[in-house]
Amino acid sequence: MNLKDKKINFLGDSITEGVGTSEKSKIYLNLLKARAELAEVRNYGKSGTRIARQIHVTDHPFDQDFNLRAETMDDDADIVVVFGGTNDFGHGEVPIGSMDDRTLYTFYGAMHALVLKLLHKYTDKKLVFMTPLHRMNENASANTQKFEGVSAKPLYDYVKAIREVCEYYSVPVLDLYRESGIAGNVKAVCDIYMPDGLHPNDLGHEIIAHKLQKFLENL
Repeated sequence: MNLKDKKINFLGDSITEGVGTSEKSKIYLNLLKARAELAEVRNYGKSGTRIARQIHVTDHPFDQDFNLRAETMDDDADIVVVFGGTNDFGHGEVPIGSMDDRTLYTFYGAMHALVLKLLHKYTDKKLVFMTPLHRMNENASANTQKFEGVSAKPLYDYVKAIREVCEYYSVPVLDLYRESGIAGNVKAVCDIYMPDGLHPNDLGHEIIAHKLQKFLENL
């Protein structure tokens, strides 16, 4: 795909918002805009947000889930990139669920809903998902909230769920968990690319931008 003059919507969490970078120009989507000569990039990243809808919804920005915010995105994008899931693992209060789920209150179910919503909204456009990166404590058996009745799965299970649902709908996936080279679970690597164990720095965003550009160009 020739990316020049394309408009891209980016739906994500704090990484897409740019937490961890030194300035907005260093966020992966802005790097991509400059390098690929995109017409426009729209940043719909919001810190702390999750793909699945929470049971105890508040007015906190964290609870503005991806399905909710997808409805507000501009309609005229040529490409839509979704980058989330790490917060569902990190502090979500709903279970991961199973492939058969169609409820917003499990991760699998919310993934189905999100993909379908975006396929209907951008029917003749390109939809792409990116998996979460490796991160600190990714094999934890309980998330940071330790909600009663929620048996947290390791981050890898959320990565697999994204792959599985996207495959079901034939949606391309850039698997950053497998291919980024940012081993957030290895301190020596983490210190270079992801100092806080979760948010990539400028160097980490360089890698994401490079990987994403090549991925999109090959579609």
